[in-house]
Amino acid sequence: MKELCWRDFYNMIYTVYPDQKDQAINTKFQTIPWINDESQFNAWKNGTTGFPIIDAAMQQLNQTGWLHNRLRMIVASFLTKDLLINWTWGEQYFQEKLVDYDPASNIGGWQWAASTGTDSVPYFRISNPFTQAEKFDSDAKFIKQYIPALADLPADKIHHIDRLSEADQQQYQVVLGKDYPKPIVDHALARKRAIASYKNLNA
Repeated sequence: MKELCWRDFYNMIYTVYPDQKDQAINTKFQTIPWINDESQFNAWKNGTTGFPIIDAAMQQLNQTGWLHNRLRMIVASFLTKDLLINWTWGEQYFQEKLVDYDPASNIGGWQWAASTGTDSVPYFRISNPFTQAEKFDSDAKFIKQYIPALADLPADKIHHIDRLSEADQQQYQVVLGKDYPKPIVDHALARKRAIASYKNLNA
C-alpha cells in the first residue's frame, strides 16, 4: 500500500516538475560539484567496486533486470554520495536495465537518494555498504549467489572485506585485487567528502 502511494506521489511530482529527469528539484543542489569519474562509474555498473553488497546488487540487475527496493537505495546512495557521480547517470542506467522501469518512480527514487528531490533523504544520511550488508544480508547468501569468488568466505569476513588480512586471503584463496577487487574508495573518507560538497551548497 505504501509503495503504491509512493508511485502516485511521484507521478504527481512529475506533472509539477516536468524537467526533473535532467534537473534537480531542490534548487539548492542543482550545482553539486560531481566528480563523474567514468572508470568508477563503469566499476559500479559492472559490479566491480570492491563493496560486496553493491557488486552483488549490480550483478543481479545486469543478469535479471530487477532489484529489491532496498538494494536500489543502497546502490544509488553509493553512486551519488560515495562516488559523487551525478544521479542522472544512475537513473539512465536503471532505465536501460530495469524490466519494471517507471519514469516517475525511478527518477523520484534517484532524486530521493541523491538528496536533490522533493521529500528526499537529508544529504548527510549516507548508507554504509558494509553495515547495510550486515543488516539485510547477514549470512551473505545473496552476496555469495552473485559473487561466486566470495562463496567460501565466512559472512563476517565478507562484511568486513576491506579489513581482510593476507592470512585470510591465503586461507580462503581470495586475493584482493586479483580474485575480487579492492574497494575503489574509502567509505569513511568518501562520506566526509560528500557531506562537505553538499554542505557548501546548503550554506
